[in-house]
Amino acid sequence: MSASTIDAPAAPRAGMRFVVEGPPVGALWRRALTRAVLVPLPVLAPLVALAPSRDHRFNLYWHGGLFRDDPLRIVPHTVDSLPGYLRLGNFRLFGRMLEKALDTAAYALSEVLGLPVNVGLRLVSFVSALVLCVVAVLLAESVVARGRLFRRAPSTVAAVVPFAVAAGFVAAGGSSPIVLFGGLYLASAALVLGVTAALCRVDPEKPLRRWVMPLLLAGGAALAAFNEIAYLTLPLATVAVTARGWLVLGWRPGRLFTGAPAQAVGLLWVGFLPVFLAVRVVIQRYCAAGNCYRGSDVQFGPATVEALPVRAIAWLPPLMWRAAAPRGSWLGGLVLIAAVLIIGWLAWLAVRDLPRLSQVGRRAASALAVTAGTLVLLGAGMGSLNADVQQLVASGRWGYGWRDSAVTTTAGALLLVALIHLVRTRLATGVLVAAIVLFAIAASVSAAVNKRQRDITMTNPAARLADRIAVEMADFDPGGGGGARRCELRAEFVKLHAGSPFSVRRFDESLEIASRQRAGVAFCPGVTG
Repeated sequence: MSASTIDAPAAPRAGMRFVVEGPPVGALWRRALTRAVLVPLPVLAPLVALAPSRDHRFNLYWHGGLFRDDPLRIVPHTVDSLPGYLRLGNFRLFGRMLEKALDTAAYALSEVLGLPVNVGLRLVSFVSALVLCVVAVLLAESVVARGRLFRRAPSTVAAVVPFAVAAGFVAAGGSSPIVLFGGLYLASAALVLGVTAALCRVDPEKPLRRWVMPLLLAGGAALAAFNEIAYLTLPLATVAVTARGWLVLGWRPGRLFTGAPAQAVGLLWVGFLPVFLAVRVVIQRYCAAGNCYRGSDVQFGPATVEALPVRAIAWLPPLMWRAAAPRGSWLGGLVLIAAVLIIGWLAWLAVRDLPRLSQVGRRAASALAVTAGTLVLLGAGMGSLNADVQQLVASGRWGYGWRDSAVTTTAGALLLVALIHLVRTRLATGVLVAAIVLFAIAASVSAAVNKRQRDITMTNPAARLADRIAVEMADFDPGGGGGARRCELRAEFVKLHAGSPFSVRRFDESLEIASRQRAGVAFCPGVTG
């Protein structure tokens, strides 16, 4: 697009003047989003070979073996399993499809690259974490920007957010989304933030088109059929759209509640509520009989009230550091040095861009703080309703992760960045520089903590055995020697889990399916065949 021109008198003859301009808007955006991709990588890298645990020990091989050659089979397989899952207390139609797709991707990636499946699992979860960090930047910009998003330079918020978010990517215990089902829960959190960002950018000057309305209704129903994290989308979007309209755009109540953004949110609610309420009624009836899966059951009582404030601060990195590495020292070593060098270089690039980024006013920072604070409370509320989380709080394990951590860590980072931007002094730029440096240091420490967490995990015999199984499956030998080694691994697993016939049965089913898919032979000939 060429700039418009106007007629003007001829300029007087004079010496040429050179003006040194900063990089164009597009370059600033590319640099901001590139940092959002790169900053989390050194934090997560120490976990790249972390052994899978709990259901993932089996699901990777089970889903990979079932769907590697026919990914579309995921849809009917998930639909057929819904009655059983409803009786266990959860309804995650699209969430389970995503989970199976991610497991299949990890399995296929490992097969193509010749790597153990645990490496493929972590690489897939890393991608979800990077997407979440990028979407966090886009949500922040979608809230604070008045006009078209990419027609102006990104704000100073975009320079700080990647470091704050990456500092929260800590493997804080076995239930943390950085350890367990990371691809699913981090991608679900990205969905929550992404939908909210899109609704904040609905053009208020144009009416909603009619063909968009049924899509919004269907989208609301889809959110209700995704998973518990996706349930947080519409309450968050309602607050974000309202806060942005009131504080950033200065709308009056009449326009605030009748404009196109509010209409879009309302249509999503209309599609969401019938599915959500119907499913919750069915689940409540099943759970009343006491047959629900503990991780899906809802328990409201005094323990919920006690857990809520704890989960509202459990995302703070220092609390998670102690949860991830409760014993031994994690300060020092090559991982910390490498993280400081890499993240420090990225922090220097962010500081260098600060003078050319858009400034954030007090009202815009307040809107972002309200949005982020709401998501912290929503995630903490979801977590505090679970009996396992209540037990964590009761036993004093405050910084341990659970599925709510996928949203509270990111929301907490956005909240801190928003509060920093509320500081109004003559040294405002210095405050932002200090914030970038502080978050960069925290992210570097998180990298060292993750390395220590992996070291602690690999002292567990079950984790070491899972590693050996993954290596054997990666270098699959269909001959007699390979079968004998796999039978030895199975014997070790049976001995290690002698008191859990369910685990042994899942092991046999999952590894048998994967072996048949990979080479057409039994995992342990004569036993699992």
